Amino acid sequence: MEVLFPKELIRQEVSGRRWVPIPGEVREVYRLWRPTPLYRATGLERALKTPAHIYYKYEGVSPPGSHKPNTAVAQAYYNREEGTERLTTETGAGQWGSALAFADMFFDLETIVYMVRVSYEQKPYRRVLMQLYGAKVYPSPSDRTEVGRKILEEDPDNPGSLGIAISEAVEECIRGERTKYSLGSVLNHVLMHQTVIGLEALEQLRELEEYPDKVIGCVGGGSSFSGLFWPFYYEKKTGRSPKPVEFIAVESTACPSLSLGEYLYDHGDSGRIIPLVKMYTLGHEFIPDPIHAGGLRYHGMAPTLSLLVRRGEVEVRVYDQVEVFNAASRFIRAEGFIPAPEPAHAIKAVIDEALRCKETGKEETLLFLLCGHGHFDMKAYDDFLQGRLPPYRYPREKIEESLDRLKKLYPWITKR
Repeated sequence: MEVLFPKELIRQEVSGRRWVPIPGEVREVYRLWRPTPLYRATGLERALKTPAHIYYKYEGVSPPGSHKPNTAVAQAYYNREEGTERLTTETGAGQWGSALAFADMFFDLETIVYMVRVSYEQKPYRRVLMQLYGAKVYPSPSDRTEVGRKILEEDPDNPGSLGIAISEAVEECIRGERTKYSLGSVLNHVLMHQTVIGLEALEQLRELEEYPDKVIGCVGGGSSFSGLFWPFYYEKKTGRSPKPVEFIAVESTACPSLSLGEYLYDHGDSGRIIPLVKMYTLGHEFIPDPIHAGGLRYHGMAPTLSLLVRRGEVEVRVYDQVEVFNAASRFIRAEGFIPAPEPAHAIKAVIDEALRCKETGKEETLLFLLCGHGHFDMKAYDDFLQGRLPPYRYPREKIEESLDRLKKLYPWITKR
């Protein structure tokens, strides 16, 4: 792992420490936007005529517009401290790439970003934002790497995937001097950095003498939802929680790793460069449909979140993009904020839960994470308004084909 990450991040990845102090320089950058606000969605409550209390933690106030800088700033700091001069990474919809470029700017690091081609084309202003922060951005698959050239040879029109972009970023890291790789989700240290969200929400709700009955978030790789629910999960497991709080992870029907994937060892990248991890996966060769929720198109899921889903401690919901944009429209008209397509999945689940409370008359407190704004997603909203957005579900047979190839490659994974 030392080829990819600085030693301190590896320590955080495998350590059993409960608390890791936030370095002073990281806290200084955090002060630009933290603490983030916790809102009560009174407008949405009135619109739904629900007795539920709905709260949302809003991470769209960060300069790059999402929750991603919480780990990007920490990763940039630890890399700078150990002599790294350049970081490589991948990005789907662009939130992670812009967050890392933003963070590297503060710690004088060069940034190389491989952006999934379909998002590179759909969301040019995310690319512009990264470039304004000083990053070099390339559409993936590209002709800059061996992995990219091989894929383009076989399929010149390949729309790209996060798995492919990860392989390209890792290959660039391996061949560079004083270069490390940075990941925006999935791994333990990334999810741990994000718990600043849940820890703040816990304190903010205590001030209001409230506590959630349900904690809800969208999942692509698992970082934003884990950042919100981990502190509440810890309270529940240690007997500190005043309620039997439940956790709901919401994913897209276009990339249903938790609901239709299998719990297997798999690579986090399509090129099979990085090590195997046990997680819910659709297979590392999975190529998702180019839906607008680009941050929810990863083939796998964080190992920790996968384990909790496996144990039945986290419930999984899955929605198609038309349901999701309908829910987002309802939220916008009630609350005014325009959510990114990713957290709009959580909004759909929240609305469903609030309407259930209306039917039963039960007064529950619902907490969800609005992990980013949708100001760069107007093309997606325009497609929705013009009726150009299909209610897409990834075909089960294609998932089975992808998983069959994985099992043939590693026959031992099905024998455990």
